[in-house]
Amino acid sequence: MTKYKGTEEEVEALNTYIKLMRAAKSVTDAAHSHLTKHRLTDTQFGVLETLYHLGGMCQRELAEKNLTSTANITTVIDNLEKRKLVERVRNETDRRYITVSLTESGKELIAGIFPEHVKFIVRSFKALDKQEKENLGEICKKLGKSQRG
Repeated sequence: MTKYKGTEEEVEALNTYIKLMRAAKSVTDAAHSHLTKHRLTDTQFGVLETLYHLGGMCQRELAEKNLTSTANITTVIDNLEKRKLVERVRNETDRRYITVSLTESGKELIAGIFPEHVKFIVRSFKALDKQEKENLGEICKKLGKSQRG
């Protein structure tokens, strides 16, 4: 673990952080390994999945749901739009508001990929029993909420 020679609290926090980040990277890499054959990045997949389950929304909402910046989401949507997987539709009454939605091709792609993705997620969490998954979920929620102030 850490080679840092700080206080007990600092070393404990750093070691826990390292374990969390390594586990997250391992699970994410395993769960997203199938995306390359579909020529999708993690964020592109996240956008498609969000639109598939929640319906059309503006870029700002997509950025929030996918934990990314509005600048990055613009690039992601541009690339998905080039592949004709999403479309931007300007609101008739408020021309400033643009909704991003899946095209038929986008719906077909994500509908085909998502069941495979679920299998990867399930396989990734096989190492934990039901109680451990519940505990991990609660710990993650507690840690996340503590960062919001």
